[in-house]
Amino acid sequence: MLKYMLAFIILIHGLIHVMGFAKAYGYANITQLNKEITKPMGMLWLLTALLFTAAVILFIMKKDSWWILGLIAVLLSQALIFTFWKDAKYGSIANIIILVAIVAAWGSIQFENTFRKHVQTNFVTNNSISSAVITKADVQLLPDPVKKYLCYSGVLNKPKVKNMRIVFKGEMRDKGKEYFPFICEQYNFFDEPTRLFFMKATMFGIPVPGYHHYINANAVMDIRLFGLFPVVQKSGELMNKVETVTLFNDMCLMAPATLIDKRITWQAIDSNSAKATFTNHAITISAILYFNEQGQLIDFISNDRDVNHYPFSTPVRNYKNINGINIMTYGESVWHYPDGKFNLKEIEYNVSAFKR
Repeated sequence: MLKYMLAFIILIHGLIHVMGFAKAYGYANITQLNKEITKPMGMLWLLTALLFTAAVILFIMKKDSWWILGLIAVLLSQALIFTFWKDAKYGSIANIIILVAIVAAWGSIQFENTFRKHVQTNFVTNNSISSAVITKADVQLLPDPVKKYLCYSGVLNKPKVKNMRIVFKGEMRDKGKEYFPFICEQYNFFDEPTRLFFMKATMFGIPVPGYHHYINANAVMDIRLFGLFPVVQKSGELMNKVETVTLFNDMCLMAPATLIDKRITWQAIDSNSAKATFTNHAITISAILYFNEQGQLIDFISNDRDVNHYPFSTPVRNYKNINGINIMTYGESVWHYPDGKFNLKEIEYNVSAFKR
């Protein structure tokens, strides 16, 4: 709703500038503007209107470049307002509102650029794509339910997975609070386990983007209002362990081909469950994986995502074949209470570059 209100303000404010053009060329009797306007000045009024109109079109189309045209339009508009201050001074209010939105857009884009740079760096340093495929020999020593899961997923005789890109839509919340919508784009790299997760969320209609990155077993969570003002920032040993669990959860749920990784040790429990221990650098975490009779992974439970060892669970369902792999498309994160609902929209393996 806030987005469309802003678009309406930009559009109406832009169209008002046509009045200056109409007065300059005598197309209408504009009584709101008492001061005479020359034809060259009238063209500036028209140019401003066109810039605002172009900016609002790009804004509705979700093009990052909208703020550039918007900023030029605001500056030109304000210069005209100063020139015709007595008649046009209240237009400054609209310019201030639009300028705040422009600053917020610029901040979010700059914040997201950090994510993009990290992804691009990993494509250079952590992306040794090979032509090797997963064979029966690779899964031979895995517990039976894990082996069955990989067979069901369809990873056998397909390339080993070195990275993946995923897009999620969903809802999240803090304990006791309302859900807020989000969309996220994420890149994982598996030679040197890396997780780069950028979330675009809105709370009360206000953009609150967040960036979680896990690089060399060091994790940072950074959530900012408008991409500029810190709201939540976390790092340190506990965060490193939490994100190691999250990365391993990604491997289990969305990149089953990576479960042949030598950093994982397995312990059979029964025909439908197995315990996995994953070590990255000096951090070791464990989880129990639960499967159904079809071979689908249906839950992941770990006690290592909380300092008090409370269980963290991600029940999943709705398996679909995407790009030749049977993968879950809906999941929840449960940690004392439901705090996240995730719908998988896109997934790609062994991508070669950042996707714009």
